[in-house]
Amino acid sequence: MAARRYASSILTMFAIRNGRSMPLHVPLRCLSMQTYTVHRNSLPRNYIKHVFQPVRSMFIQTLDTPNPNSLKFIPGVPVLESGTINFSSAREGLSSPLAKNLFRIDGIKSVFLGPDFITISRENDDIEWSVLKPDIYAVIMDFFASGIPILSEYEPASDTAIQPEDSETVAMIKELLDTRIRPTVQEDGGDIVYMGYDDGVVKLKMQGACDSCPSATVTLKHGIQNMLQFYIPEIQAVEQIEDEADTISQQEFEKFEKTLDG
Repeated sequence: MAARRYASSILTMFAIRNGRSMPLHVPLRCLSMQTYTVHRNSLPRNYIKHVFQPVRSMFIQTLDTPNPNSLKFIPGVPVLESGTINFSSAREGLSSPLAKNLFRIDGIKSVFLGPDFITISRENDDIEWSVLKPDIYAVIMDFFASGIPILSEYEPASDTAIQPEDSETVAMIKELLDTRIRPTVQEDGGDIVYMGYDDGVVKLKMQGACDSCPSATVTLKHGIQNMLQFYIPEIQAVEQIEDEADTISQQEFEKFEKTLDG
């Protein structure tokens, strides 16, 4: 029976000492800041192959975010040179080999790339993170070992770049978003995208862990809005904007829920 139980998993790495290989047994929880136990039935199918690859020496921190359905993974190496990118579907992820491979894991809803982190959101809380994490670790480690570029055809758009036609108010909004607000939001595994300013209303789009986060409204109204109004009194409100694709997806999901209830 003992052979059938997998209370925890031991990750084997090799260190070169005096010209000889010495096995070092490192608990798998060292891959994460959280205590992490892997069960046999949740291990990736090619787990043994991954154990003996040098990339397994990568140290990945896993941090909670305000959104219980999103986790922030920090691989310890640069992810993007600058900016952030949000992939809300597998189709969008085709422009990033890393995102494309992550979307192949059942239960992944979205992938968000930042300068030094990757935020992954699951479809719902019925899917346990303990089931998703082993495959996520394997994909991230294998990708960075391959040396493949993060992006194949997509470059981050600088939404807060100040344009010649921007008014003084818009320029100040962009500056505050970049220097005061965006860094704080990114610490939680998300980002905000400037979508426009009209008649005292700042329009923003939430991404990553902030997208569909239960506290997103509080963040907008009591965090971002208050700060912007402190420096720019003429701002009346901050509104969250959703892409047309996001709206359609939400409508289809609501129709599906009604079908189940019916």
